[in-house]
Amino acid sequence: MTPPVLLCSNTFWSIYNFRRGPIAALLAAGHPVHVAAPDDAFATRLAEMGCVVHRIPMAAKGQNPLQDLGLMWRLYRLYRQIRPAVIFHYTIKPNIYGSIAAHLARIPSVSITTGLGYVFIRESLTTRLARQLYRVAFRHTLENWFLNAEDHRAFVEGGLVAIGKTRLLPGEGVDLAHFARAPWPASNSTADAAPTPMRFLLIARLLRDKGVLEYVEAARALRSEMPHVTFQMLGATDVENPTAVTRSEVDAWQREGIVDYLGTTDDVRPSIANAHCVVLPSYREGLSRTLLEASAMGRPLIASDVPGCRDVIDDGVTGRLVRARDAVALTAGMRDMARMPASQLVRMGDAGRAKVAREFDENVVIAEYFRILGSLPASC
Repeated sequence: MTPPVLLCSNTFWSIYNFRRGPIAALLAAGHPVHVAAPDDAFATRLAEMGCVVHRIPMAAKGQNPLQDLGLMWRLYRLYRQIRPAVIFHYTIKPNIYGSIAAHLARIPSVSITTGLGYVFIRESLTTRLARQLYRVAFRHTLENWFLNAEDHRAFVEGGLVAIGKTRLLPGEGVDLAHFARAPWPASNSTADAAPTPMRFLLIARLLRDKGVLEYVEAARALRSEMPHVTFQMLGATDVENPTAVTRSEVDAWQREGIVDYLGTTDDVRPSIANAHCVVLPSYREGLSRTLLEASAMGRPLIASDVPGCRDVIDDGVTGRLVRARDAVALTAGMRDMARMPASQLVRMGDAGRAKVAREFDENVVIAEYFRILGSLPASC
């Protein structure tokens, strides 16, 4: 019998939304797929796909050493029970404690650094401890995958991982059929004029580190001078993160008439299709899935000139890059975009779709999973 493959992350949501393509390919090739994460609504969807689901308690952002040791012990026991051919770890805690547990269980593992997270954006005791833990964990992995060159460089130059064990991927790939080119939204203006109305859209977990406050400040500045422009936000509030934005803050912005909050959704495509430009003023990303999906659907982008965002945008061709943590620069970029004729915005969107198809096709990433499986000893 073919030994299973196991994927471990801090949410089933992320496994389902970001790795559905590789999972489907593995299942189609006859590989049993197990998934492990804290329980959420997407565990059922993964089970419906054919995965074996393991609900593992995990304080994704907690800093209690006893909880973390408990997580490592639970993962070790699970890995010994399943005996997968290989384990793929995603996000900080699975990358650290899962990699150590896999080593103790004598099972090959691959870590995927999906982003450095808030502990690397700020210098602190937590940051220093995380770096030491990464150094220990990554001694024992089969390979370590990175989604942008800056994160890769930070780990290698910081001595956290041996360069020979690393691989730089084009993000986690985009399903170009699922995120198909969307028709341009209907407008009251001609192609030679700026769209009226025009909709900007931010899609993200609502965190300060995603640039949400800068987006709101830009919306506040532009709303009075451009009444035909609306500023939408889509994503969860009150998430488990030190920089989380609360629902009460969002409600206050709505009462002020600054933003339209769209809540959360299982399918971002209708919201992207309805938008004229997608905005992400993040402080740092692994490789922004939001930007890739929006670009694949033919929408121009505005994002911070930071790792994980600049990789997706050809400045002036597929969108605009602006300084991070700078609401004035973001306001100027959004103002310029709102003044562009629809024909120019469409050309930007078409160029973005072509770039994603050329550089970020999901099939490239799926091939890496099968390369790992093909590299394992026959006994695995």
